[in-house]
Amino acid sequence: MEVSKFQEFREKIHSNVGKVIVGKQDKIDKVIVAFICSGHVLLEDAPGLGKTKLAKSLSKTLNCSFKRIQFTPDLLPSDLTGIYFYNQKTMEFEFKEGPLLSQFVLADEINRATPRTQSALLECMEERQVTVEGNTIKLKKPFFVLATQNPVEQFGTFPLPEAQLDRFFIKLSLGYPEYAEEKSILDRFIQKDPLEDLEPSITIEEIQYVQENYVNIEVSEGIKSYILDLVTATRKHKDIELGASPRASLSLMKGSQALAAIKGRDYVLPEDIKEMAIPVLSHRIILKSGLGSFEDKAISIIEEILNTVHTPLEKI
Repeated sequence: MEVSKFQEFREKIHSNVGKVIVGKQDKIDKVIVAFICSGHVLLEDAPGLGKTKLAKSLSKTLNCSFKRIQFTPDLLPSDLTGIYFYNQKTMEFEFKEGPLLSQFVLADEINRATPRTQSALLECMEERQVTVEGNTIKLKKPFFVLATQNPVEQFGTFPLPEAQLDRFFIKLSLGYPEYAEEKSILDRFIQKDPLEDLEPSITIEEIQYVQENYVNIEVSEGIKSYILDLVTATRKHKDIELGASPRASLSLMKGSQALAAIKGRDYVLPEDIKEMAIPVLSHRIILKSGLGSFEDKAISIIEEILNTVHTPLEKI
């Protein structure tokens, strides 16, 4: 395995996406990690912070077929998966593909759709297939969902249940840009949208290589114990009703492997675990009632656990 290929993969994406998105390199790194691990990303932010621009620029960079789905309360599951219709010319039923049959799917404002429609998407994320009228159709590879979500305080939303949130590999928030970054955005977009001229920079062979080989990054016994100590701490914390699942342990390990790889190492360090802990774990815990804002409190609890649990000093 050549770790340099992972670094090159990361640098190509940053270079290309950086023509559209100003800053946010650390957040883009997390999205790259999720993509390498064949996971999916939930972006929660206020409108207008670049979520859709990020998704479109990533899909162009990765040379993946792209579909955007605007989630609304009247959206039906068949609007996502596709339908069989009767072709009067051929006198046969034909399948009309839905947007989920694309490689890169932007699920915009996922929490504005009803739970039934949300479930249709989340089932595809886990099973990598759709079932329409009894026929199972495998999804294309790579298959990546980047879902955006408005804060739950806004009107007209259907918050995702915790069991569905667990299907997302990581949850991120881009946040507002710095003053200088926003000035760069004004300069960059003053005449035209740079997204229009963006060209692919990643081949399917490069995608296959990183997705198949990140699992060869070494995870020592000490690192495995550290992951389990963190996850176990979420299950024992006084303010947490339900702690992180074994799926969270696996996601934390896999995410740390991919993060180590794009940073040029063939082994995982405790720092990799700490960097991935909040995006992997914060949306996978259920807090006890009366604790205020879920998002802020969940992050502060994970930070508290990271500061409390003993950190191994060596990789072996």
